[in-house]
Amino acid sequence: MGNTVQKYLKKYFIDAMGAMAQGLFASLLIGTIFSTIGKYTGLALFTDVNTFAAASSGMAIGVAIALSMKAHPMVVFSCATVGYAGYSLGTTIGDFPVTAGPAGAFVAVIVAAELGMLVSKKTKVDILVTPSVTILSGVLIAKLVSPGVAWLRYWLGYFVNTATEYQPLLMGIVVSVVVGMVLTLPISSAALCAMIAISGLAGGAAAVGCCCQMVGFAVCSFRENRWGGLVSQGLGTSMLQMGNICRHPQIWLPPTLASAICGPLSTLVFKLECTGVSAGMGTCGLVGPIGIVSASGSSARVWAGIAVLCVVLPAVLSVLFTEILRKLGWIRGGYMKLGE
Repeated sequence: MGNTVQKYLKKYFIDAMGAMAQGLFASLLIGTIFSTIGKYTGLALFTDVNTFAAASSGMAIGVAIALSMKAHPMVVFSCATVGYAGYSLGTTIGDFPVTAGPAGAFVAVIVAAELGMLVSKKTKVDILVTPSVTILSGVLIAKLVSPGVAWLRYWLGYFVNTATEYQPLLMGIVVSVVVGMVLTLPISSAALCAMIAISGLAGGAAAVGCCCQMVGFAVCSFRENRWGGLVSQGLGTSMLQMGNICRHPQIWLPPTLASAICGPLSTLVFKLECTGVSAGMGTCGLVGPIGIVSASGSSARVWAGIAVLCVVLPAVLSVLFTEILRKLGWIRGGYMKLGE
């Protein structure tokens, strides 16, 4: 029974959420990056790319999740429609239309892909049956759940974003630490940020927290992993340390403490902002810093904040805390070695 629960938790909340983040990266996020480039170069092509990429976000999520579930090709193709429906449908709060976004696509596609696989390749008219079952069930689920998901997404994001505005010190710590730790866990911080539509100062704190984890582990483990580890963790993912964290959880303290310090500096001093999936990417491909520039503008304050809070201070603080723990005997050589 326990193995079955773990299997489905991994399938739906690790693999599928990770795939959802990849779908967002290949559409909405890459479009945002091109939009930023277009803004500063004046080239209309980049703006057009952003328009098309943003419009295809739900479809990209649908295909990505279905692929992660190892669905048959016809089910995968059909989930593009389901993802679009789940992403686009929603509700109206006041006079403001709210879509279910990535969370709506996530729910609808999982149900549709499972039902589609029940009939896929089971009949001689598979080309009609499979897409019909997948699309009809997915759109029906989207119509049923997306309004509620949109309502929950709006108010959860509103709470986090507003609370950070009113309590920038406390929420700067909480958001930075929590989202940063989620980034290192085998679940998707980018998907989490997109689901709750994090933005503003809360988004900036989240981006900084993620940068602290990636840069922190990259520099703390340099003596064990050298340049390869610096690049793979600093520009890739701190999730590579998850196996070592399970064996020696104390190695998680330095980058997490750095997050707790840098988060409120972001909300109180530099007032960095970031939006959605970018806030959960950290320094992966420099997406977090790019997202901060896109949301906050290109002022000297913003660039200084990125340099200090996304790179310099996380590195310095993480090394300092690591050396203290090494002196205390809590961290020893090899604890952060990758590949073992």
